[in-house]
Amino acid sequence: MPKKFIKRFIPHHDTIHSHKALRFLGPLIQDPFLLHLNRRSVSGAVGVGLFLAFVPVPFQMILAAISAVIIRINLPITMAMVWITNPITIPPMFYFAYKVGVWLLGTPKQEFDFELSWEWLTDSLGTIWEPFLLGCFFVGSAAGLLGSITIRYLWRLKVQQSWNERKQKRSDKKSSKDPLEGK
Repeated sequence: MPKKFIKRFIPHHDTIHSHKALRFLGPLIQDPFLLHLNRRSVSGAVGVGLFLAFVPVPFQMILAAISAVIIRINLPITMAMVWITNPITIPPMFYFAYKVGVWLLGTPKQEFDFELSWEWLTDSLGTIWEPFLLGCFFVGSAAGLLGSITIRYLWRLKVQQSWNERKQKRSDKKSSKDPLEGK
């Protein structure tokens, strides 16, 4: 993966260590693995971030920060992946998760109109919570697994490409030196 490109967007160690929203993690935030850019750390961060994006709770970033610290994966990437769910994408993503949950449970789909109110939440969510939560868990797990595998595969391709380029350069240098050595 393009480490240099990603490093441009990752904040400096001191910025993360002194960030007031992350102070609750105390000395755990000092772990150097939280900012590493390697295949394991980045693919894990993408996988966990995508999974947590489908967890239907507020403050997903706090869950992302705690998960990154516990699992010791890249903290900024984990927190950035959670932002896939935002006010624009939440309705279609959660509706899709609900439909997947209905399909998995084999229950009939219930029609409902989404409203952002406490009354709607207590009335409607009481009837659709099982397929909704199951769908969120299933789709989040699938997205996290697919994201992690994709990053690992792309990272490996980039490493192989770099190795082949270096091998080709060494071969070119050797072949350009050989005619001179023969004389």
